[in-house]
Amino acid sequence: MITREQVLEALSHVEEPDLKKDLVTLNMIDEIQIEGKKVSFTVILTTPACPLKELIANACRNAIIHMVDKEAEVTVNMTAKVTSHRNAADHLLKGVKNIIAVASGKGGVGKSTVAANLAIAMAQTGAKVGLIDADIYGPSQPIMFGVENEKLYVNERDGKQYMIPVEKHGVKLLSIGFLTDPAQAIVWRGPMASKALQQLFSDADWGELDYMFIDLPPGTGDVHLTLVGSVPLTGAVIVSTPQQVALADTLKGIGMFRMEQINVPIIGMIENMAYFTPGELPNNKYYLFGKGGCRSLAKELSIPFLGELPLVQSICEGGDNGRPDILDESSPAYASLLSIAGNVAQQVAIINATKQVAVSN
Repeated sequence: MITREQVLEALSHVEEPDLKKDLVTLNMIDEIQIEGKKVSFTVILTTPACPLKELIANACRNAIIHMVDKEAEVTVNMTAKVTSHRNAADHLLKGVKNIIAVASGKGGVGKSTVAANLAIAMAQTGAKVGLIDADIYGPSQPIMFGVENEKLYVNERDGKQYMIPVEKHGVKLLSIGFLTDPAQAIVWRGPMASKALQQLFSDADWGELDYMFIDLPPGTGDVHLTLVGSVPLTGAVIVSTPQQVALADTLKGIGMFRMEQINVPIIGMIENMAYFTPGELPNNKYYLFGKGGCRSLAKELSIPFLGELPLVQSICEGGDNGRPDILDESSPAYASLLSIAGNVAQQVAIINATKQVAVSN
């Protein structure tokens, strides 16, 4: 007879590839059921977007067959409980497990496009996701999500009114663009912009979220300092294009997050517009802006390289039409976007494990 103890002993030899500890020690095994030669159990992943789920499942099956019974029929079920290292005493955004800034050193590198696609990709895995458009002077997320004409509603709780985020493509979204006339320029001094950003955090009913993405304005300034001073960031994703002028500004942005008084982990770098592939030559790649600039910089700075995205017309059109490219499985960028989202989730789980204060629910 196969016993529960034998199953746990076998699974104690299966290591979680990122966290470098076995599944039993990490309390990732649950609901073990044994009926004759049939064995089933659930592996609790640290994120539904885990890119290594098949690798882990296969390792579990092999462990049971080789260490318990070669005739065992093994069923591995997968679920997820997103981790966090946020302090339970945090009152601002207390229902949000991970807060991720999406930043760039300069404008025009596709940061907002990447933020929109990442948020939707995470939501497609089953995670609860929110997105704040913190680009106060040039909000673009309402257009990218096709909700520029949406009106905001409020809930009243404990005598205070809270904005209800707009929901689209599985993502809760708030932007200063919902509160201003899109035809008018936003001419605010730094303190006004900072206060507006704080209200998107404190005066909104975000509920429970696994991941909140914050689309920052380019560069380094008041909004960035307000962000790191207002909420505990899990980390920052840096977006750049390959050419040296973009990388020079990117280096400054990374330097800001690494300043001692700020000290925000860098989740990784994404290289946007990495290459061009013509529709009639799908196997050809033309590196219009140089090759591998972000990958080289990431290696130099010991930062994870999360992936590269091609320069394709569908990404631009998707943003303009309110249907980001991740919604089109036939897009040349679809597989890359999914992979990058998985890599972001993977690095967030590693950061949370390193903090050693995992909070889950």
